[in-house]
Amino acid sequence: MPEHRAVFLDRDGTIVSDPGFLREPGKVRLLPGAGEAIRRLNQAGWLVVTVTNQSGIARGLYDQAAYSAVQRRVAELLGAHTAHLDGAYLCPHHPDITGPCQCRKPGPKLFRDAQTALGIDFAQAYWVGDRLSDVEPARALAGQAARGILVETGDGAHHRAQAQALGATVVPDLAAAADLIVRAGVTTLKTAT
Repeated sequence: MPEHRAVFLDRDGTIVSDPGFLREPGKVRLLPGAGEAIRRLNQAGWLVVTVTNQSGIARGLYDQAAYSAVQRRVAELLGAHTAHLDGAYLCPHHPDITGPCQCRKPGPKLFRDAQTALGIDFAQAYWVGDRLSDVEPARALAGQAARGILVETGDGAHHRAQAQALGATVVPDLAAAADLIVRAGVTTLKTAT
């Protein structure tokens, strides 16, 4: 039985600035408060997993090696805040180029892969990002749209009304999302004891 609680984070626009098709490690910039937010989730016992659509690979703008170099830089920057990711999953496809797939968010494949690999209980998970495709899996996989949290960084401000209509929670940034998740986790633990 899956037992670990987890937070699924989008990467670009949620953890790091999104200049568009981020492919150069030297351009990776953590958003304000992101390192501390992930450290807080780590310390509170949440697995932190990134799931990201990287259509730039399908478009031929960069390759898997460039993606991996950016991921290493993200890990370095998080490490400077004593924070870490427990897993990182990517979809390299784009439906107009490679055809449909199950791994492109909001598709379930990458989340299910993480669930299997890390023993994640979707009923105890949150989905956080700056686009509707980042938060929609909360309803599909956990049955609770409110476990989807839209951050207003990146493209989030443009999706606020749609996210609220879906039942997702909207917060200013990842730090606010982490605060909400950690508080909810503490309340759940107190209720269970």
